[in-house]
Amino acid sequence: MTNEKDPKRGQEKRGTSKEVCGYPLSIFFIVVNEFCERFSYYGMRAVLVLYFKYFLLWDDDLATSIYHTFVALCYLTPILGAIVADSWLGKFKTIIYLSIVYAIGQVAMAISAVHDITDSDRDGTPNNMVFHVAMSMVGLFLIALGTGGIKPCVAAFGGDQFHEHQDRQRRTFFSVFYLCINGGSLLSTIITPILRAQECGIYSQQKCYSLAFGVPAALMMVALVVFIVGSGMYYKAEPQGNIMLDVCKCIGFAIKNRYRHRSKLHPKRQHWMDWAEEKYDKLLIAQIKMVLKVLFLYIPLPMFWTLFDQKGSRWTLQATTMDGNFGLLVIQPDQMQTLNPILILTLVPIMDSLIYPLIKKCGLNFTPLRRMTVGMLMAALAFVCAALVQLEVDKTLPVFPSASQSQLKLLNMGSKPVLVMLPGQDAQNLSANQASDGYFTFEAGEITISTQSPAVSNKFLLASEQRQTLLIPANVSETWLMTTDTNSKPQQGINKIRFVNGMNTPVNVSAFGLIEPFYYSNYYEVKNGKVSFKVQRDPQSCDYNWEFGYGSSYTFFIPSNVDFAQCQDSITAAEDIQPNSVSMALQVPQYFFITVGEVMFSVTGLEFSYSQAPSNMKAVLQAGWLLTVAIGNFIVLIVAELAKIPKRWAEYVLFASLLVLVCIIFSIMAYFYTYINPTEIEAHFRNNADEDDEQDKTRLKRVKRDSVESDDEDDRGKQSKL
Repeated sequence: MTNEKDPKRGQEKRGTSKEVCGYPLSIFFIVVNEFCERFSYYGMRAVLVLYFKYFLLWDDDLATSIYHTFVALCYLTPILGAIVADSWLGKFKTIIYLSIVYAIGQVAMAISAVHDITDSDRDGTPNNMVFHVAMSMVGLFLIALGTGGIKPCVAAFGGDQFHEHQDRQRRTFFSVFYLCINGGSLLSTIITPILRAQECGIYSQQKCYSLAFGVPAALMMVALVVFIVGSGMYYKAEPQGNIMLDVCKCIGFAIKNRYRHRSKLHPKRQHWMDWAEEKYDKLLIAQIKMVLKVLFLYIPLPMFWTLFDQKGSRWTLQATTMDGNFGLLVIQPDQMQTLNPILILTLVPIMDSLIYPLIKKCGLNFTPLRRMTVGMLMAALAFVCAALVQLEVDKTLPVFPSASQSQLKLLNMGSKPVLVMLPGQDAQNLSANQASDGYFTFEAGEITISTQSPAVSNKFLLASEQRQTLLIPANVSETWLMTTDTNSKPQQGINKIRFVNGMNTPVNVSAFGLIEPFYYSNYYEVKNGKVSFKVQRDPQSCDYNWEFGYGSSYTFFIPSNVDFAQCQDSITAAEDIQPNSVSMALQVPQYFFITVGEVMFSVTGLEFSYSQAPSNMKAVLQAGWLLTVAIGNFIVLIVAELAKIPKRWAEYVLFASLLVLVCIIFSIMAYFYTYINPTEIEAHFRNNADEDDEQDKTRLKRVKRDSVESDDEDDRGKQSKL
C-alpha cells in the first residue's frame, strides 16, 4: 500500500474517518455494503435456474448452460476489475462505477420477470418472450461485470483504511468481512425462494420472480448508497500500476527472447524465464517463477468447481422432483442451497480447532496440498450421493410415451364390473366406478378395444406422444369418450387435477364450474396440503376433501350413484401421476460432503496460494484462482450441451469419475511439489542486489581513482618533457 504524506504534518492522509473502539468508522460502511451486495448476488442466483426453466420455459440443459455461463463470467471479470482499479481509476471509483452497472443489471432482471399476461393469454405463459429473454441476458451481463469487477476491490479497499499499527484490527475486519459474505448468502437463499413462491400473476398462478429479483435489486441500491455516504471518510490510494500487466509483459519478453535466440550458439538457461534477464530485474523474474510454480498446480483445479457450482443448477433441479415437506417446515427446492453457508459457518471453526489439530496429534503430516486432495475426493463422494438420490427419484418419476408411442388408461363409469380386451394385453376386469391401475403403452395408431357381456367392439386412434383416458359408459353400447391427459409431471410442487361427471345430469364443482353429464373438466392446479371442493347438484351438495403432495395428477370420478351425504367415500380418485415421494432430506449428505470438500479445498487452497506467493503478487494468484472457477463452469457447459447423457444419475457418476481421475493427477503433482518460503527467496535476491550495487560502487570508485592517477602520471610526463 502506498501512503500519501501530508507535506505540512508528515502524516498519512487518511480521510476524515473517526475511530470507534480502535476501528476506523469508515469500515462500517464497507461492511454494510458487502453484506447487501452479497445478499443481492446470492439471492438473485438462488432462483436463477428456476426462472430459466419455469418462466422462460427452457429445458434443463439450456437452463444449466446459461446459469454456468453467467457464473463463469462472474469469475472472469475480476481480472478486468483489478486492472482498471490498479492502473486507471483506483479502487474507490471502480467500486462506485461498477456498482452502478451492477444495480442497473439487477433492475433489468426484475423488469425481465414482470409478467405481462393479457386477457387472451391466461395459461401463465408470458407474451413477448423475446423481450424477457433479451432483458434478462442484458441484466445478467451487467451483473457479471459489476459483481466480478468489484470483487477484487472491496476487501482490499477495506484493508486500506487501517494504519500500519492496526494489524489486529485489520485481521478482525477481514473475519467480519467473511462473516458478512456468508451471512448475506445465508439470508438471501432463505428469503428469495420464499418471495419466488408467492403468486403475483394477474390472471394465473404465476410465481413471483419479479419480486424475487426486485428485492436483491433494492439491496444493491442500498449497498451503493451506503458506500457513497461514507465517501468523505475513506482513504483512497491512488492507482500505482497493475502487477499483473508487469508479469504478463515479463513473461511475453522471455518467450519472445527465447524464440529469437533458439539457435545452438546461445547457451541454455537454467529456467526459460531467465531469458528475460536482459530487460527485467532478477528479483521480478524470481517472483514470477514462484507464481508460475503455483499456477502449474492450478491446472487440475477447475474440475472441482465443475462439481461444486452445480449446487445452484443440477441439484436445485433435482430438488424440484422431491418432497420438501419436513413436517412443521416446508422447504422450497432453491432453499436447499442454504445448507452450504450454514455448514460453512459450522465446519470452518470445527476443522481449524478440532479436526486438523487431532490429525496432527496422530502424527500425520496433513499438508495443504493433501487437504486439497481430500477435498476433491469429498466433492466426488458428494456426486456419488447425488447419483444414488437420483436413482431413488427416477423410481418415482412417470415414464411418458416416446415419439412413436401412446399410453392409455381405462375408466369404468358404470356401477357394475366390466371385462375389457386390449390388443397385446391380458383381459382387464375393471371394478365399478374405478380406473385401471396405471397406463398401458401401445404403438401410436388405430387399435380395437372390446368388452364381454355384452360384447361390444370399438376402434380408436391413439395419438403419438400422448396420454389418454378412455371413459367407458355404464351402457357399453353407448358412445365411448377419449380424453387427453396431462403429458408432463407438474412442476414447482403444484398438482393438476380434474373431475369426471358420471351422472346423467350436470354437476357443479367449485373452481371447475359446471360439468356436463358423462363429460370431464379441464385441469386445475392446486398447491400441496388439504384442499376442499364443493360438489353440488341442486338441491344436494357435499364437500370433498383431498390431501395433496407435490407434483401429482389426479382424475376424480363422480359416479351416477353418488351419495351426497357420504361423497367422501363415493367419489373415487385415479392417480395419473404420483406425487414426489423422495424427501429432500436425502440431499443433506451430498450438501455435507460438498461443503466439507469446499472447506478443505477452497479455504486451504487460498491459504496455500498466499503462503507460496511473493508479497507483491498475491493478486496475480487470486486472479489465477478465480480463473479456475470460471473454467470449471465452462466444463459444465461442455458436458450439458455436448454429452447429452439421458440419465441424470449417469451424468453425476461421470462428473465424480472425472474428478477422481483429476484428483489422482493432482496428488502426483503435489507429491513432487517443494514448499518454498517466498520471503527468504526475495530477501536473498535483494541482498544479492545490494551486494552487486556495493560492488558496482566499489568498481566505479576504483575506475575513478585509476583514472585520476593516470591523469596525474600524464601530467608529470608532460612536465618532464618540458
